[in-house]
Amino acid sequence: MRIHIRALMALALLVSTTADALSSRQRSKLEEIQNAYAAAIRWGDFESAWQLVDPEYRVEQPMTDLEFGRYEQVQISGYRDINSTAEPDGTMVRNIELRVINRHTMAERTLRYRERWQWDADAKRWWLVVGLPDLWQGQ
Repeated sequence: MRIHIRALMALALLVSTTADALSSRQRSKLEEIQNAYAAAIRWGDFESAWQLVDPEYRVEQPMTDLEFGRYEQVQISGYRDINSTAEPDGTMVRNIELRVINRHTMAERTLRYRERWQWDADAKRWWLVVGLPDLWQGQ
């Protein structure tokens, strides 16, 4: 009986360690994809940022050339991660403060944006599931 208990404890430890390692890999991949997304937004490369949006979202709510053209009218002067939280379903939420300059008026304003990232177990990667930031909120 003692041998069975030790074997079960060893198996439980192995399963726990594997789950922790998977979580660690997922966290690492999340950080990597969020850094790539933030860099694309900071540099005004919204088409590259769009490629990090969930493919289903892109099909359901496609961006037009006109919409991409609107992003050319602004410059991102700041992108700050305010905080991040995990939701019970595993979705990671990151609140962002963006500083946006209108290229025509040179007026700068600050707005908040909430990123929502979900893990795709089949593709083994994270996807942004909310689309690109609306830089024209309330305008």
